[in-house]
Amino acid sequence: MNGRGRPVPRRGTLRTAAGLLLAGTSATGCARDAPSGAPAGKAQGGDSARNTREAPGAVRRGDGPRRFPGQPVQIEHGPRDRPRVALTFHGRGDPALARTVLAQAERAGARLTVLAAGDWLDRNPGMARRILDGGHDLGNHTQRHLDINTMDQTRAYEEIAGCARSLRRLTGSIGTWFRPSHARYATPLVQELAQRAGYPHVLSYDVDSLDFTSPGVAAVTRKVAGELRNGSVVSLHFGYRDTVAALPLLLAEIGRRRLRAVTATELLT
Repeated sequence: MNGRGRPVPRRGTLRTAAGLLLAGTSATGCARDAPSGAPAGKAQGGDSARNTREAPGAVRRGDGPRRFPGQPVQIEHGPRDRPRVALTFHGRGDPALARTVLAQAERAGARLTVLAAGDWLDRNPGMARRILDGGHDLGNHTQRHLDINTMDQTRAYEEIAGCARSLRRLTGSIGTWFRPSHARYATPLVQELAQRAGYPHVLSYDVDSLDFTSPGVAAVTRKVAGELRNGSVVSLHFGYRDTVAALPLLLAEIGRRRLRAVTATELLT
């Protein structure tokens, strides 16, 4: 909504992807995003519009997240009756490796979802447009990639809002999704703050590649392949050579299973 309460037009970031789903990846990780315990405050029914005015201090939404009626606030996976999966990458690390991952996916007809840290985008301002120009989703993974679930309300909101401002400055949008840093699930407080910042849903995942633990390409591939199914959202990381090496194997496995690797937005549409 704009300052006068009128809807702001949005540009769809959805782009169709062609076939692949993953089956394994190598390990290496960007500052630990391991699960931080049980999914507190997990998904409670649909998320309807909360109000027509922005809360004080809220980030203006503009183009960006959309609501998915019937989906919980915290989303772990998509529909199980369609042969689609979403490969999601935590956006940090060497931008050269990130560009290699994007190019690999695009050659295979896959589309990714990148949840980027705001300070990484600030240091590498060309990456935001590179991700979007490749047909991928780009979202918010907090500003400094700290343990957001342990923060008080003021600090946690600033981590979300800071990344949203970086995204808007670089792309004109606050991004498509929010994912908490250092955690698989957002606490109820962080869910509330993400909604206040303009993100109706929190994107979690049901398949953790554990690539950030550097167990080796074979181990990551086996783990993902063993857990992957229709609707899966897979957690992976930029910035690690093992993951780069594993991605072609994962994409080949996805194709073998006749799955399609699509953006999280398309997965839920």
